[in-house]
Amino acid sequence: MALSIFYQFFLLGCTSFGGPAAHLGIFKKHFVDNLGWIRSEQYGTMISLSQILPGPGSSQVGFAIGLERGGIAGGIAAFIGFTLPSFLIMLMLAMTASQMHGVLDNIITGLKLFAVVIVADAILSMAKSFCKTTPLKVVTFASTLILLTFPTLHTQLWLLASTTLIACVYRFSTVPDSQKVITSTPKWPVLALFIGLFVLTFFSLPNDTFAQFYQAGALVFGGGHVVLPLLQNTVLGLTQESFLTAYAAAQAVPGPMFSIATYLGAELEGANSIMSALQATIAIFLPGLLLMWACHHNWQSLSSLPRFASITAALNAAVVGLLTAAFYNPIWQSAVHSLWHIAAVITGFVLLKYFQPPIWMMLLLFSGLGVLLPHLP
Repeated sequence: MALSIFYQFFLLGCTSFGGPAAHLGIFKKHFVDNLGWIRSEQYGTMISLSQILPGPGSSQVGFAIGLERGGIAGGIAAFIGFTLPSFLIMLMLAMTASQMHGVLDNIITGLKLFAVVIVADAILSMAKSFCKTTPLKVVTFASTLILLTFPTLHTQLWLLASTTLIACVYRFSTVPDSQKVITSTPKWPVLALFIGLFVLTFFSLPNDTFAQFYQAGALVFGGGHVVLPLLQNTVLGLTQESFLTAYAAAQAVPGPMFSIATYLGAELEGANSIMSALQATIAIFLPGLLLMWACHHNWQSLSSLPRFASITAALNAAVVGLLTAAFYNPIWQSAVHSLWHIAAVITGFVLLKYFQPPIWMMLLLFSGLGVLLPHLP
């Protein structure tokens, strides 16, 4: 079972471009619609939980799918399978960045345009699933407008909290009151491990590589795009150029954006780059995965409560708003800078939506565009 889970997630880890927004859409299509591993309602519950917890949202959802399918062994297999391709690519880029700097910049430009196409398609797919009623559409629209006006981490947290409070009063979804609720409690030993490591990294190992990246992973709310400024504040000894190069590469490669830790870890320890990259990668993912493991089944049983089902539906709609706002800032703003870029995005979207070519063909197309575009008038 674990090997099968690893295989499925490894395939997605090799082809899932576009960041968390695209990953969530890809996961739904693959594991809910095609394979039928989980129900759409379960998937929505996983997404809403990932938005409440700190950590990498899409990786947490993938980990939860593995947990549901094969227990903790399945969760670990899902995480390794989805993360391994990006880990290897980011490690290679970090170790060869000085030799490939010019060519790499052009390719990243093209792949960032491809990310715009993928995220746009994912948002449309998720909106169809999670915004079926007028009140939920209002939540999505309001969330998008608020975050476009005030694009900060504090706004995201305030928005999620406000949505939760409103959903306690207004029923966005209904569950029969007579439905039997299976009670469960969080895994307290796992929560204790998360808290213990958090305290240890802050007070006993403040300058250690593992400690710096664990702190970042434990404090990142709002998805992978928030991780850059937090890492700049917690990880010492790297230049601004290193952070920006790592961030651009993480957006362009397949898999989770938290793979930025692989690049930065390798940069921290030039003499022992592989072990440092591995340590940084495990550390930044570990807090979010521990919390998902601890709360996963408890959250699912709570979601059968009528009021909790309303909260889940509202949070899912708000998440679509979060992703829509993120599509504009930073995804669109960081990728699209000319009319040629706009034309490439529109063409790519039409190709993906109506002709559905293989992902590898789209990757080659946009990589070639990245090399060609600087030479156009």
